[in-house]
Amino acid sequence: MKIIRFDTYALPQVGVLKLTLEDGTVGWGQIASFEAADIVAEILHRQIAPHLLGIDWPSVESLLSAITDRTLKFHGSHISRGTAAIDTALIDALARRERKLVTEWLGGDTRPVPVYGSSMLRSITPQAEGERLLRLQQEQGFRAFKVRVGRECGHDQDEWPGRTEALVPQVRRVLGDEAVIHADGNSGYTPARAIEVGQLLQAYGFGHFEEPCPYWMLHWTREVSQALVMPVAGGEQDHSLPTWHSMIEDRVVDIVQPDICYCGGITRALEIARHAAQRNLLCVPHCANHSLILIFTMHLWNALPNAGPFMEYSIEDQALYAGLYRNAPVLRDGLLHFNPEGYGWGVQISDEWLARASHRASAAQG
Repeated sequence: MKIIRFDTYALPQVGVLKLTLEDGTVGWGQIASFEAADIVAEILHRQIAPHLLGIDWPSVESLLSAITDRTLKFHGSHISRGTAAIDTALIDALARRERKLVTEWLGGDTRPVPVYGSSMLRSITPQAEGERLLRLQQEQGFRAFKVRVGRECGHDQDEWPGRTEALVPQVRRVLGDEAVIHADGNSGYTPARAIEVGQLLQAYGFGHFEEPCPYWMLHWTREVSQALVMPVAGGEQDHSLPTWHSMIEDRVVDIVQPDICYCGGITRALEIARHAAQRNLLCVPHCANHSLILIFTMHLWNALPNAGPFMEYSIEDQALYAGLYRNAPVLRDGLLHFNPEGYGWGVQISDEWLARASHRASAAQG
């Protein structure tokens, strides 16, 4: 398995990688799903491509290990995001070569995926949040949602005083007792305050409490998860496998949430999920928007041994990713349905979008 060419197409917020194998098979991956795609594209060409192109790799895992070894001095999130671009593009190519969808190549199927409507807003009032979630419940059939509490990296502060205490009962009252409602703290609390908020969430029958403490403070998060009855979720920011090992073995969280584009790709996300399954932990991958991360996560979901009951699906405006690809999955009655054309990811990258992006290529010599 030789990769002979990388082509990157990047805008500052999002980019894609076109990977070409020696036999001419092409695969598409994503460079980043929210920001700094242009920076990650530069890293791909300067720090990763020279170590991979033109070499005969026996497996995806061996290639990913080589990236770790040969970027020894630069381990970190940007390298991991570049690795994710390669992994997702390579898996697309390998699935296409076998004339399979990625989910089938991974051992899954194409059954519809139940999703929760994920709010990304803290600027919204509790009343307005309740009103829009109710509308989506009625119009789209969502049976589950997630709302934001506290302030992102908020040091125990709320977005404004009293917002969380008003939001929690408001959305429960509006959505009814049967709706599943999760809450995301986005690294906002110390353990003491996180436990207070968690007890409020428990009192109103919320589902999971996501990233209650700064994600790098594993011992803080573990303190919260041990103090609460409700499950605590986390891991979207984490890319280091040793960190994941500690999170799972020390039961820092009850639900692991690897992000495919942050943690190094589908291969790494599946490795994390399988490790979690051995410790009876659920996996609910992070999926914050409708770029290719939505497609990747949907394909992964049906191959997970320990998927939670709902996959994340953003309810916010997706203009930033409009026109990136065709054959998007279809949301109907709270279920996300595959809508594939061809094999691999089953979507077609738009030529019009590629024409707007900054293009750069690296090729094997000789």
